[in-house]
Amino acid sequence: MWTRALAVIGALALVGATLVSGSGGPTPTAVAQETAGLEFVISTADGVQEQRAPGRMFVLVSRSGDTEPRFQVDVVDGIPFWGRNVSLRPGEEVALSDGRNTYGYPLRKMSQLPPGDYHVQAFFNRYSRFDRSDGSTVRLPMPCGDGQSMFEQPDNLYSEVQQVTLEPMSSQTVELVLDQRIEPADPVPDGGTCQQGNPADSEHVKHVKIRSEVLSEYWGRPMYIAANVLLPAGYDDPANRTVRYPLVVRHGHFPSSPPFRFAEDGSNEFSQWWLSDAAPRMVAVEIRHENPYNDDSYAVNSRNLGPYGDAINAELLPEIEREFRTIGQRWARVLTGGSTGGWEAMATQMFYPDLYQGTWALCPDSLDFRRHQIVDVYEDGNAYFTQHEWERVARPSAREVSGDIIWTMGQENHFELALGTASRSGGQWDIWEAVFGPQRADGYPARVWNKATGKIDHEVAEAWRPFDLRAKIVEEWPELGPKLTDQLHVYVGDDDTYFLNLGVELFQEAVEQLDNPPANAEFVYGANQPHCWSPYTSEELLDVMADHIVAQAPGGADTAQWAGPDAEAARAARRPGGHVENDRARGGRGQ
Repeated sequence: MWTRALAVIGALALVGATLVSGSGGPTPTAVAQETAGLEFVISTADGVQEQRAPGRMFVLVSRSGDTEPRFQVDVVDGIPFWGRNVSLRPGEEVALSDGRNTYGYPLRKMSQLPPGDYHVQAFFNRYSRFDRSDGSTVRLPMPCGDGQSMFEQPDNLYSEVQQVTLEPMSSQTVELVLDQRIEPADPVPDGGTCQQGNPADSEHVKHVKIRSEVLSEYWGRPMYIAANVLLPAGYDDPANRTVRYPLVVRHGHFPSSPPFRFAEDGSNEFSQWWLSDAAPRMVAVEIRHENPYNDDSYAVNSRNLGPYGDAINAELLPEIEREFRTIGQRWARVLTGGSTGGWEAMATQMFYPDLYQGTWALCPDSLDFRRHQIVDVYEDGNAYFTQHEWERVARPSAREVSGDIIWTMGQENHFELALGTASRSGGQWDIWEAVFGPQRADGYPARVWNKATGKIDHEVAEAWRPFDLRAKIVEEWPELGPKLTDQLHVYVGDDDTYFLNLGVELFQEAVEQLDNPPANAEFVYGANQPHCWSPYTSEELLDVMADHIVAQAPGGADTAQWAGPDAEAARAARRPGGHVENDRARGGRGQ
């Protein structure tokens, strides 16, 4: 997913612009043709494109030559780029210019680019055809171990960078040649697949990948999911060959490193602790479920992504527990995660309550869609603006703890729209529509609001309710209550960068009114703290989880066999403090 980082935008003129989707998307109304101005003509080199392929063609321009333009794209502090949906045929040229269904960000038109010297690059994001079991046919980008990172996705094409003096207001043609193809980052084994990547095993870090039967049936082609598995110290010691361990499932974005950033050489504090006698012995797992819409499926069954919840919990989880010595019972399985992973940790506990007995959700995505970040999708009229009698005020999407606005709702959504129509940007708002929303007649996710103007479609918003976790827990408490009481823990900063504390507060209000039985849920807020604040470090949180598992173990369970020799004393000595867990740039989502 796109890292959410700062930018200066001149893009509010985008509101009301006519947008296009091209191949595989909705039918647009084309903007007026302009006969003069800057034009980029893009061709493919021999051998890089063997057959016709749908996709989105980009031109990217930067004043800086420090890195390739394709690596400088972002919501803020990013470079100008323009995209258009095309059907790319070998040997044919594609032209991008103002008026040819080309849509840009942060500059809507090429003519808005100031004259000057630029580093210019062309890029083609290839789409694949999916004939799905629900009868829909869609064309989407297929990730290949890249975590749905468009500009690093294998089989996508790009050009060498050219330095060009551009005069956007004059008639000028710049020719670019797609002569480079991205290869998988990890070697693909014979007979294997690049899906979900192929990271190498080490002594304590193992990897599991399976072909999901339910996902393959839905998508109409082989689909894989995978997991990174962190084993405890002493797992392979002959003396421990009969020991079985609790399982911690840590949800979040596509993991590019081992769980909890474990380093085999013990080069960070967590790794030293994990291998010490102070750590409880548990198996920790992170899921790899990149998909055609995002780096993460949100770990639920949905109308646009298919049965990822069942694939993870009914196919992958049993395979992990067959391959590794886990206890394999509900009382010894717990969940955690931050941001996207925080929502997944809460949702998984609620959708699969018979599999897990405890969840720790950090800075979770909106638990109540009356505050989808800052938007009430059920009642608000517009996601981008608050309308007053004479003025309308842009609504923020991200903020500093100081109160300064990082970027607005309109800016972030327009950024996604320039990257891909029909929810194909790989971005945050697009994946929410794909997971929570219904499907349009053309097979693509229904828009909960107009991507250009922000006008909310309340009929679509109502269809989101099955994934509104506040609504779900209230409506289903008679069934869920006996399974969830004492199991829910939520931590968030009260100045969360994306206003996620607002959804947590509404969720808390509802949960604290539940009875027969009472929820006894834990909510902790960090005063003046940003996104992914936690009262615990990773080490402290795992200690808390271990204590929880011991406390709910059935009579006769030997919990001492998986506790580290000094773990009990170490846990007693710990005093938790505030901690911000965020492995991405400022504003990044997840852990």
